[in-house]
Amino acid sequence: MKCFSIDLDGTLLNSSHEISRANQEVLTELIAQGHTVILNTGRAYADVIKIDAIKRMQLPIFCVNGSVLYSDTGKLLYEATIPLPVYKDLFPFLKEMGVGILVYTNDGGLPSTLPPLHEKSKEELDDMFSNFNYDVIFEKDNLKIYKLIALVHYDQLAKIEKVKKALFGKFDLTMASSFPNNIEITSGEAHKGKALLRYQKIMNLNFEEIFAFGDGGNDLAQFEVADISVAMGNAPLNIQQKADIVTKTNDEDGFAHAIRHLLNK
Repeated sequence: MKCFSIDLDGTLLNSSHEISRANQEVLTELIAQGHTVILNTGRAYADVIKIDAIKRMQLPIFCVNGSVLYSDTGKLLYEATIPLPVYKDLFPFLKEMGVGILVYTNDGGLPSTLPPLHEKSKEELDDMFSNFNYDVIFEKDNLKIYKLIALVHYDQLAKIEKVKKALFGKFDLTMASSFPNNIEITSGEAHKGKALLRYQKIMNLNFEEIFAFGDGGNDLAQFEVADISVAMGNAPLNIQQKADIVTKTNDEDGFAHAIRHLLNK
C-alpha cells in the first residue's frame, strides 16, 4: 500500500483553517482505494480533532511533530516527552532570549496552543506571555511535556535566528519551525519522519511508497523519509527547493492537485 503523510496548517488546510471540498474528496478516494492516509502535524491532538472534516474520518494522527502518535481509532500508540530536568534548563534560557513561550503538555497548551493565537493582536499576545504564571507546570501531577514553542512577532524574525544559534548543540532536542516566526522544540525522538518509520514498525506495515506533503520547516523531517516529497506553492522558497514536486498553494487545493498529478501520471 501507499502512504500519504499530510501536514495540516498551510497544507491540507486553507487560509481559513478548513479542508476544502476538493481536498476532502481526494482524501475519501485515497482511503477507499486502500491507501494509508496520515495527518502529520505540529498541532496538539485536541486542536486536530476540533476540525469538523477530520471528526468524520478515522485517520491515524501524528501530533506535535511526531511526539505523539494516535491510531485511526484514537488509541495512543507512542509518545516522546521532554524530561522535566531538561525543561527546567531550557525554559529560563528561552525566557532570557525575550521570546514568547508555549508549552505543549498532556494537560493542554500552557498558556495556549498555537492555533488559537493566530487571530490575536500583538498587544494581546504580549499581555498573555507576560502575565502567565509558568510555575503552575510544577504543580500538576503526572505532567508530560511534549513541546515548547518559542514565538516572536513577525517584525522580530531576526530574534528567531539568534535563538536557533544560541540553542544549537546545547540540548539533545529536535528543533524545527512550522512558521517563520517560531521554533518548535521537541524530544530528540520526535520527528515527523521518524514517526512514519515508527508507525510502520508498531503496526507491522511496509509502505511501498511514502508521499509527504508540507509547507514548513518541520516538514523537512518527513521529506527525508519520503519517496516523493511535495511542497505547497505557499511554502517558503527553501522548503520548495528541498521537495521533489511543488504544487499549487493551500488556497488553490494544492494537495488535491498534486494527488491528481501523482496518481494519474
